[in-house]
Amino acid sequence: MDRNRLEFAVIPTAIGECALVWDENAEIVGSALPHGGADQVRGAVRGWYPGAVEARPAPVAPAVEALVRLLDDGVGDLAEVPLNMSAVPDFDRRVYEVVRAIPPGETRTYGEVAAELGSPGAAQAVGQAMGRNPFPPIVPCHRVLAAGRRVGGFSARGGTRTKLRMLETEGVYLEQPTLFDL
Repeated sequence: MDRNRLEFAVIPTAIGECALVWDENAEIVGSALPHGGADQVRGAVRGWYPGAVEARPAPVAPAVEALVRLLDDGVGDLAEVPLNMSAVPDFDRRVYEVVRAIPPGETRTYGEVAAELGSPGAAQAVGQAMGRNPFPPIVPCHRVLAAGRRVGGFSARGGTRTKLRMLETEGVYLEQPTLFDL
């Protein structure tokens, strides 16, 4: 592969078609949660990464398997998926490293992430970094909540409904499950 060429694949999951974008080292440079269908997620990827070429995901097969397992069954961990964060600002990179360490089935608040960074007053900046996250759900921004365990924002298609669904797949219920959720 050309050193400057990026490749991507559309990955079917239980919540819809996602995408992974990787470089010549098979490091993920970006990902996308569902955008309403395979064509929409392709369009989003091509808008964010002009020149990226759709390809078979063999170079990133372990990442694909982990992504599907997490989104389909709520199990597994994406913490070992190699990321290329060279284009990510330093503060955001630090936030993403903290958030990547949150295991499936657990959550933190924006304030807790800020405190872990050594910047207890930076909860809003953490939220803004989550909104810019180029690696969802590899950097599991869905596990970061507002104060009081409120859902907070979520910029993926479906907004907070998608965030809640992803959390519930991992066994996290912000509200008590009803008979229809069990």
